[in-house]
Amino acid sequence: MIALARSVCLALTLALTAAAAQAADRARLETFLEVTGFDVALDSIRLSASSAPAMLGLEAEDFGTQWTVMADDVFNTAKMHDMALDILGATLEDDLLDHATEFYDTDLGRRLVVAENNSHMEDDSETKSEAGQAIVAGLERIGSPRLDALKRMNAASDSAGTAVRAIQEVQVRFLMAAAAAGVIELKMEEPDLREAMRADEDELRQSIAESALNGAAYTYQAFSDAEVLEYAKALEDPDMRKVYDLMNAVQYEIMANRYEALAARMRNLQPSQEL
Repeated sequence: MIALARSVCLALTLALTAAAAQAADRARLETFLEVTGFDVALDSIRLSASSAPAMLGLEAEDFGTQWTVMADDVFNTAKMHDMALDILGATLEDDLLDHATEFYDTDLGRRLVVAENNSHMEDDSETKSEAGQAIVAGLERIGSPRLDALKRMNAASDSAGTAVRAIQEVQVRFLMAAAAAGVIELKMEEPDLREAMRADEDELRQSIAESALNGAAYTYQAFSDAEVLEYAKALEDPDMRKVYDLMNAVQYEIMANRYEALAARMRNLQPSQEL
């Protein structure tokens, strides 16, 4: 009986120790999300919901007043936050977590995150885009080296070149989920849909690059050329590249997951139509 009691106590101690370790890891990941600004980047996914109906050839207004309520529920901040923590908890190595946290917990890093957070949640995306274009045009006129630094930043933060394929994957999963839910009727099978999207890949890549450059010019306009270059070099570090590759993968997976959930919910708001 004593041996059994000791075994039970040992098992309980080990379970509590494991739970405490998981809680500590979760706390570290929470800090990582906040310090790097990745939590706000995840929140901004909700803003993309307004463009979802356009992918189906529809308008948000077609769904009536329930659209905003439904989209806010599907793109729930707490839900996406927990999903990110679950994925990062299984994939983000401690040394990479520490590397990113140490950079963004500097004076420059903190100011960069504030600027990035503000840019992510900018309401008027058209004004932001126009302002970014104007800044880029001005930099091009004077032949500023800042332009190359901004391009280096963008290339380093998507070093795996995932943006084009990731966006295509989100669109395919959303369209297939919408078709399965009866929201739309697809005329082509999934392989044909993917092939059609690949045909427009070069145009999409160019559009993403231009948009990213305009966005970076706008977001970092208050920083000096030296600070922009310092950030570019920090992002080019192999460990930081790995962190960004992972964060990009997490963000696009959550986006695709939520778009699939959105398609399922749209079934009750919109009668089926042909695409």
